[in-house]
Amino acid sequence: MSTSDHRTLASPAAARSQPRCLDCTIRLQAVCSHADMAELAQLERIKRYRSYAPGQLIASSGDEPALVGSIVDGVAQVSTLLPDGRRQMVGLLFPSDFVGRPGRSRIDHDVVATTSVTLCMFRKVEFERLLQAHPHIERRLLEMTFDELDAAREWMLLLGRKTAREKVASLLLMMARRDAALSRRQPWDGQRLSLRLTRQAIADYLGLTIETVSRQLGAMRREGLLSLRDPRSVELRDTARLARESGDTD
Repeated sequence: MSTSDHRTLASPAAARSQPRCLDCTIRLQAVCSHADMAELAQLERIKRYRSYAPGQLIASSGDEPALVGSIVDGVAQVSTLLPDGRRQMVGLLFPSDFVGRPGRSRIDHDVVATTSVTLCMFRKVEFERLLQAHPHIERRLLEMTFDELDAAREWMLLLGRKTAREKVASLLLMMARRDAALSRRQPWDGQRLSLRLTRQAIADYLGLTIETVSRQLGAMRREGLLSLRDPRSVELRDTARLARESGDTD
């Protein structure tokens, strides 16, 4: 997110099309979840929405960030370029996840839209002033940073120790939990889940081949854990067993 993004951020057309904070689909989970009405009014004045197409760069490693914000819809991937030229995916960002680090002078990883992505964005300097004036919003951002660290550790375990079946089940359960959390629920039988990701993106994230991902999804369908509504969505049929299949112990 370079300094040229300021022009998009200030677009009057974008301002007219964005929903109110109170109507936002990520309101209960985002960095603003603890904000009171007066604080929401402040956020309302400085926020702008921006859309990204699949494959479009949202933030570039090494750049000085001008903007920060929350993913409202879609999925983005976080990746880094290895010394030998290969690119390694190091995480996924879902609705309510925060993009950018207030207080940091540079971006550490590339962030690319995996699907169509909508961001609720703020000028970094304005958002930093807001955090200074409202410490409990800063604490909420810190909580989210710790959650992201826990997710990174789980991802390392997922790649290093789990079987292909456990990896696919873990990803489905993670996505189900993220969707359910937006309405303060737990995953439930009958929950419809948009995979959002292509089979290739799922395979890259899990360190598997496309064929292995397809085989595991097909086996779970035959065994009654889920039904495949179409190539990009599923319906959960047995969440308790899915949790067992993921290798979770909690």
